[in-house]
Amino acid sequence: MNDRVTPPAQLDTLVVGAGFSGIYSLHRLRSLGRTVHVVEADTDLGGVWFRNRYPGARCDIESVDYCYSFDPTIVAEWTWTERYPAQPEILRYINFVADRLDLRSGITFGTKVTELHWDDEASVWRARTDHGDTIVARTVIMASGQLSVPQLPAIAGIESFTGELLHTGAWPTEGVDLAGKRVGVIGTGSSGVQAVPQLAKQAEELFVFQRTAHYAIPARNRPLDPEYVADLKGRFEEYREIARHHPGGTHRVLGEESAHDVDPGALEETFRRHWNNGGPDILAAYRDFRTDEVAAEKAGAFVRERIREIVEDPETAEKLCPKGYPFGAKRLVLEIDYYTTFNRENVHLVDVAAAPIERIEGNEVVTTDGRYELDVLVTATGFDALTGPLFAIDLRGVGGQLLSDAWKDGPQTYIGVATHGFPNLFVVAGAGSPSVISNVLISIEQHVEWITDLVQHLFDHDLRRVEAGLEEQEAWTREVYDIASKTLFMKGNSWYLGANVPGKPRVFSLYLGGVGHYRDVCEKVAADGYAGFTLS
Repeated sequence: MNDRVTPPAQLDTLVVGAGFSGIYSLHRLRSLGRTVHVVEADTDLGGVWFRNRYPGARCDIESVDYCYSFDPTIVAEWTWTERYPAQPEILRYINFVADRLDLRSGITFGTKVTELHWDDEASVWRARTDHGDTIVARTVIMASGQLSVPQLPAIAGIESFTGELLHTGAWPTEGVDLAGKRVGVIGTGSSGVQAVPQLAKQAEELFVFQRTAHYAIPARNRPLDPEYVADLKGRFEEYREIARHHPGGTHRVLGEESAHDVDPGALEETFRRHWNNGGPDILAAYRDFRTDEVAAEKAGAFVRERIREIVEDPETAEKLCPKGYPFGAKRLVLEIDYYTTFNRENVHLVDVAAAPIERIEGNEVVTTDGRYELDVLVTATGFDALTGPLFAIDLRGVGGQLLSDAWKDGPQTYIGVATHGFPNLFVVAGAGSPSVISNVLISIEQHVEWITDLVQHLFDHDLRRVEAGLEEQEAWTREVYDIASKTLFMKGNSWYLGANVPGKPRVFSLYLGGVGHYRDVCEKVAADGYAGFTLS
């Protein structure tokens, strides 16, 4: 790239990644007077929203919640158009913020950090990039995202598919022409559910290879009412402060009743209201939906009945009905025309739970009972979440220990921010924090502000090193697990547990204690002189 910005050789802080976390880290550290620079592997900023350009890509957090709150001018000047923002609008928003704050000059694009080694004697991190840059930084912030390493399915021969092989998480920036083509989709989680209706409109024939049916709730997306937006802008700080202390970082009303204590008629009325309103709030309708499988099944049965009403072919409808795991044990998916798409003549559901995919051979997907010749194969199979972006770097801490070795049994963090043996290294919205189980923009803002305050604390007090304590880390990791173990998440074979990555430890490493409570914990740690960390 002719206009590539060469990263400085010496920094107070190196930031890896230029998505929502990275550009806010850059802005905040600049405002604190630190020398800071961002290195980004992609050719432009946006992170997950730069790469996920597949047809139908959309956020499942409402736009008025999925945004920054740190700058009132940005809140006033930017206006969202839809309830659930589509990928192009989110990318425009990120670029708007970066340009408004003049952040591009502090970012090196098209460059991967390949090595990150701790120098114990000098108390600095030494980084190398694939362009041969060397960077020495006192502190490092990993803003490399939770969902940035696409995961191909473990199917023999997939990488030698002779048609066009695509992944929803690495969609070509120039788009893909599917007109007149036979297209296959493997994966029916959130990305698959979003992509299938749009692909069906373009392809001559679409084959959807489904191993596990997911619970999908209507999004009921719509244009935002200008009067509503104007009113919200006038009270946005108050609105956002409520979300900061909400368990999910949103404004979802949490039901206080048990689903067991409500008569069937009232249950049906509640479920229909949520179905008609759209969005994921049905998950919070009753207090025991996250912990009681029998209670959750009441909602699961309701959703399956709606699927049977929508999908015209009874056999197809039954295949699309989720079974074998509790409602809410996997990520609840929001859909726009997903179920109605299976009423189209050019769309075929292939049940690979009943007849598994054996291999990819040439341009064919071969199952135990058939062969499907395709021009294009789309894999909507998710990511090596949380750990993948960190393990992609030769990241070595004290004594040359690899982070992947330190985390061989699953992520180990203290309050989701730092890891023992890796001083002066911080991760934004990663394992051990609410992260992607919350409104991640709330979690990102909180993490960036907390981490950059700690970085500034080091400089204010002439400290060279901060490291998470081992005992405190072990206690926090246990707390994360203990809270999760009481929920239905442990009964869903999902990417939350690493189930989509062969050989990955089956560990639920997201903090389910609530966004508000987590914020209180972090604030207390800071107020107590960063208790649980060794500063020297």
